[in-house]
Amino acid sequence: MKKYTVPIEKLRKVCCGEELDFCRTTEDMRPPEDFIGQERAVRAMQFGLSMNAPGYNIFVVGPPGTGKSTYVQAVVSQAAAGGPVPDDWCYIYNFSDKDRPLAVSLPAGEGRGFKKDVEELLADLRVNIPKAFESGDYENQKDVIIQGVQQKMTGYFQDLETAALEDGFDMKRTPNGIVFIPLKEGKPFSAEDFENLPLQERREMEEKGRKLHKRLEETFHTGRMLEKQANEQIAGLEKEIALFAIGPLVDRLLEKYDKFPPIIDYLKMYLKDVTENLEIFKGSAAAPEQPHGSQEETDPFIRYRVNLFVHNVKNGGSPVVIEPSSLYYNLFGKIEYRSQVLSLNTDHMMIKPGSIHRANGGYLVLQVKDVLSDPFAWDTLKKALKYRQAAVENIGEQYRLVPTVTLRPEPIPLNVKVILIGTPQLYHLLYSQDEDFQKLFKVKVDFDTEMPRNPDNLRQYASFVNAVCQREKLRHFSRDGLARIIEYGSRLAGHQEKLSTRFNEVIEIVYEAAAWALAEDSRYVEAVHVDKALREKVYRSNGLEEKLQEMFTREKILIDTSGRMVGQVNGLYVIGSGGYAFGRPARITARTYMGRGGVVNIERETKMSGSIHSKGVLTLAGYLGGKFAQGKPLGLTAQITFEQLYDGIEGDSASSAELYAILSSLAELPVDQSLAVTGSVNQFGEIQPIGGATEKIEGFFDVCAAKGLTGSQGVVIPAQNVDNLMLKEEVLEAVKKGLFHIYAVRNIEEGIDLLCGVPAGTIKEDGCYPEESVFGRTDRKLREFNEGLSRSGSGNADKKESSCK
Repeated sequence: MKKYTVPIEKLRKVCCGEELDFCRTTEDMRPPEDFIGQERAVRAMQFGLSMNAPGYNIFVVGPPGTGKSTYVQAVVSQAAAGGPVPDDWCYIYNFSDKDRPLAVSLPAGEGRGFKKDVEELLADLRVNIPKAFESGDYENQKDVIIQGVQQKMTGYFQDLETAALEDGFDMKRTPNGIVFIPLKEGKPFSAEDFENLPLQERREMEEKGRKLHKRLEETFHTGRMLEKQANEQIAGLEKEIALFAIGPLVDRLLEKYDKFPPIIDYLKMYLKDVTENLEIFKGSAAAPEQPHGSQEETDPFIRYRVNLFVHNVKNGGSPVVIEPSSLYYNLFGKIEYRSQVLSLNTDHMMIKPGSIHRANGGYLVLQVKDVLSDPFAWDTLKKALKYRQAAVENIGEQYRLVPTVTLRPEPIPLNVKVILIGTPQLYHLLYSQDEDFQKLFKVKVDFDTEMPRNPDNLRQYASFVNAVCQREKLRHFSRDGLARIIEYGSRLAGHQEKLSTRFNEVIEIVYEAAAWALAEDSRYVEAVHVDKALREKVYRSNGLEEKLQEMFTREKILIDTSGRMVGQVNGLYVIGSGGYAFGRPARITARTYMGRGGVVNIERETKMSGSIHSKGVLTLAGYLGGKFAQGKPLGLTAQITFEQLYDGIEGDSASSAELYAILSSLAELPVDQSLAVTGSVNQFGEIQPIGGATEKIEGFFDVCAAKGLTGSQGVVIPAQNVDNLMLKEEVLEAVKKGLFHIYAVRNIEEGIDLLCGVPAGTIKEDGCYPEESVFGRTDRKLREFNEGLSRSGSGNADKKESSCK
């Protein structure tokens, strides 16, 4: 067994003082200048930030805890600091189409000035216009126009009255209008006198009356025309007076913004609309200013205000927006409404920006899981990036049975670099299922969970611990304390030659170890403080582990750690519970008998195993067939199961243990129960590496220690997993004393030799295995099965079949 024994120095890579000779404590180090251990990700991020072509948005992918978000925030802020400051954006009233507000841009910092200028202009208009119309000159000119019309109309009526007298009629004004009364010798005709007139004379008088009425209608028409002309003259006068009062105010703004054609057009339309709606300004000087946001929909001055939609600080660099809540309205803005009696109303002042508008011209950082959780956000984000426009629209409008009054604001041109942060699973899901994703997010920044354990990275780890201690004002780590942190980094990475880049977990131990050092009033954080922090961290999470341990010691869960049994092997598996993983043994049993069922996995038949575990079991049939069914059928039924395991199982790391159990059952050779086994196997019998080797070894050790260490107990692992071992101190101490052993094998032959104490056997020239070897005994049992099947099937036991004696 010694040739399979793993030396104690290979069970854990201890960080010795010579490796850390660059510092006595972390106080001697400087904080790292670059991000640690992510060279590939750093290069990809630098490339993505430098690319300005469409579609080169960035997806930062990596497991949780690798510092993705922290790195993105730092590097993007650094890149944005030297970037150009984007324009301010304002929404203004569209005097041509009030439902489609216009978007105008101004250099950074000038949007606020433009809004203030327009507000001041409105305030001046509300004061100056009423004052201009209160002047006596305006009233005099208006009176002249009105009196001119009145004089003309008086003359027209006087002429009409004279003409009526000449024709023998008196023109009278009554409440019902003007009437013409026939006269006889200067006196009105009575009805009787008029009826007694000769027919010809009466007809002549009626004709004259009709002509007078027609002339009266013409006079009224002329009066209406004169009134219209007078109103036009008054309007022209008012416009002239208004222009005289407000023209210089608007001209000043026209001159100030002469380099911005959209604003020039707006100011001209603004002036035109004011002069066409002077009535709303007359008498408004004394009207109290309503607080912003409380205007009623009927407030006529809303149209003359500017909505400062997005403003940027001059010389502040490009904007960086990190949106923690990626809901639709947070990202893309919304149009708010004010509630009135039985109605909702809105205007251009109630258009509110979203993160994508604030980040325009810079960088928008989002967590992809949050974006995908909103049913509308992802498609809208893709549309905005695809067409390079940021529109503001309320998603609820399309689902209303009766549409409400709403706006269609002009979209804003979009130039933003979107950076999504997510897990590898989400990246591959989007890449395979969404064709737009590949076109819009062409840069993948892949964060690794580990980095080489070399001198440069040891320095980086020390610098990282220094940075944490400085930032959080913690006590610094001594060389021994730092060595323990580095060993913990290798344990997290699951490899002796690597260090974990899941810095969130490393930081937790730095915090907690520093807290224990403070409690003991130690000047530096020593190795004992790190060890205590690790033990306490485990203690807070291992409640389930302790309950299972109690069940093992009380034999509620059956596990043998001594003796020998046929067809029974101790397998190992890992349980994850709330971020804490630990290993545990499980009894794997196999029963073999004559039949044609092949290898039957009870977990698979009861649908309690995953596809990977089922694959591992099916691989066993390939191995058995290749070894023992080259010249004969494999007349075998082998049932295997994990005893007392009811939650289902996944993975193929127990496939070698299952094969050992089958071979033990067929060869009728007992398996040493003081050993536990882990490792998968391929169809050629080669042992393949597995995950969680450290946790599995420690799990079996804990059970053995609870039941009593005998000196013969140990674990058989794949030889390729030796460099993954970072075992805890208790295991190393037991190995040093010869109470526990770790064995490494490369194939089934080596493993069965260890477990059964009998050589597996090498095939001889005659095609047979040595008779008392494991494979020889197995082959003999399979031949017996075939003979039995032959007799039961046809009654002919004289089948021609090669025989090994």
